Amino acid sequence: MGKLDNLSSLSKDELILLSKMAEQSERYEEMIDYVKHFISKATSEMTVEERNILSVAFKKVVGKRRTSWRVLKSIEQKESRRGNEENKTRAANYKEKVEAELRSYCGEILRIIDNELIPKSTSEESKVFFIKMKGDYYRYICEFAQGQYRDESSKNAQEAYQQALNLAETGFDSTHPSRIGLALNYSVFNYEILNQQADAIKIAQKAFDEGIQNLENLTDEHAYKESTMILQLIRDNISLWTSESDN
Repeated sequence: MGKLDNLSSLSKDELILLSKMAEQSERYEEMIDYVKHFISKATSEMTVEERNILSVAFKKVVGKRRTSWRVLKSIEQKESRRGNEENKTRAANYKEKVEAELRSYCGEILRIIDNELIPKSTSEESKVFFIKMKGDYYRYICEFAQGQYRDESSKNAQEAYQQALNLAETGFDSTHPSRIGLALNYSVFNYEILNQQADAIKIAQKAFDEGIQNLENLTDEHAYKESTMILQLIRDNISLWTSESDN
């Protein structure tokens, strides 16, 4: 294996190995670098393992910053209620720093998805995976963005989720984890970003009813466990959203 400061000299397999090492040692920013380099060497559709490595790398890096942003927003609001303008400004400035990092990482994965991953995807599984992922990262942008940036990101997320759902509903069984997971995220987008409570419940309820009806026909044990877990999350959301609507 070549030196780590010359990643372009490494083979795809070596870069995948480094990605796994980075994940195990929780060095996720470096993991993204390795992932980007092995993507650049790919000539065909990513394998399931490669897709999962990519997903983990960006999810960990972006997820950490999403959490930081929520904490800083809470601090900013708390200091505002206290009338402490100096601390409020400090929190707001810190929050803006995190927002810049979120814009950078979300923009980076969205460019990779559009320019490299979707064009190389040939299977329905891969297409749905990446188009759903596109919707997810536009949704993450909507959590902190404002004005036209938020409006455009919301529109792009809506289009991506709907496109992925159309593919999933025609290409996958109602119990397929990818189809159910997509419906879960799409319903969350409708509820949290669009504030469309009725639409969120409708999407979630449809996925739950169709999935639970055929769940016993699922013979793959791993898929059964994964689908059951996602259906439970959907059911919990439906219960929560319905109770909030009643109140």
